Amino acid sequence: MRVQTFSRAQILQECQIRCQALAANDNRGFKQEFEDLNNVGKDLPTRAGDLEANREKNRYPYILPYDHCRVRLSVKNSYPHTDYINANFVPGGGSERDFICTQGPLPSTMADFWRMVWEQNVRIIVMVTSLKHKDTVLCDKYWPVDRGTVYHGLIQVTTVTRKQGPDYFITTINLRQRDCPTDRIITHYYYPTWPDRGVPKDSSSLCVFTEHVRQHLQAIPRLGPAVVHCSAGVGRSGTFVTLLWLMQLSARGIQPDIRAAVEDLRLHRMWMVQNVEQYIFVHQCLLHWLSGGTSASPQTQGASSNINHPGQERLHSSSGRGDRAGRRRHHHHRQTPPSDQPQNTMQQILHPGNLLRRLLPSSVFNPGSHNS
Repeated sequence: MRVQTFSRAQILQECQIRCQALAANDNRGFKQEFEDLNNVGKDLPTRAGDLEANREKNRYPYILPYDHCRVRLSVKNSYPHTDYINANFVPGGGSERDFICTQGPLPSTMADFWRMVWEQNVRIIVMVTSLKHKDTVLCDKYWPVDRGTVYHGLIQVTTVTRKQGPDYFITTINLRQRDCPTDRIITHYYYPTWPDRGVPKDSSSLCVFTEHVRQHLQAIPRLGPAVVHCSAGVGRSGTFVTLLWLMQLSARGIQPDIRAAVEDLRLHRMWMVQNVEQYIFVHQCLLHWLSGGTSASPQTQGASSNINHPGQERLHSSSGRGDRAGRRRHHHHRQTPPSDQPQNTMQQILHPGNLLRRLLPSSVFNPGSHNS
């Protein structure tokens, strides 16, 4: 498959033109695009998360992993349901399993979280939430913030070093499974200033953080997926993965399609990029990053200024205008569809060979090339 590539300047110019059009009339285009995504994936089954035995493992009762791409743990001592964790594999430009998006661990799921990290050969964890907001716990502390060791099940977790960046922390963690002589080094990226259901204070801050993670991922062998989590593992996690994915595409000279990326992610985990404010913020961050770094150029400032900053809008439960054929509105008590049809559909939609074509606009492909 031959893909037409573009210079960074060409990608920036196209992104500016598109954002200006979407931002017209009080972000009307952004709002319509986001609302059109409202029902994507909402009819996919979540049977495992709905089981009585697994309900207490979910931080939020209505945010559950889709069955077709949920992360399965090894079964412990032949006990049923010990393979469950509220986590999904999601794509990121290379495969259907570039990332694992998951909820912030609960006290009762910390051992499962670290078991997942070990079994999936994870080397990078990205945490884009604070531990608490006022009196509300958003994520329980599952690693030693300072130097020290804790045990979660059979996993020994040791903090070795901790460095502070402008708005984030980078912790080096030594991981060891009991009775196993091999150590693993995990890098934990912690971005605590991103508010729940909101966006960071400015695009520069998140761009610096995301670029740091992107370069690290690019520099290391692909041993396993990177774990990304916030509190529920959908809004901020989805926003971060979308931005990182599109940075990676742009760095390869491929014109990014933000709407297509969010649609793809929502076929893997519900509510990825949870509100229109986060959807617009992805565009702002990509513009800022394409302009060349940690400080906005006059060109980018002009483009970004045309994007109106919405309030804390909640469009994920809005009316289903622009619904896709065959998809129902999501509600708290979803009817479970038959097991055979959704799975067969997903096998076709999510075939790895279709990944790049799903994400790229049709204009990217050279005419005359024949692709399966």
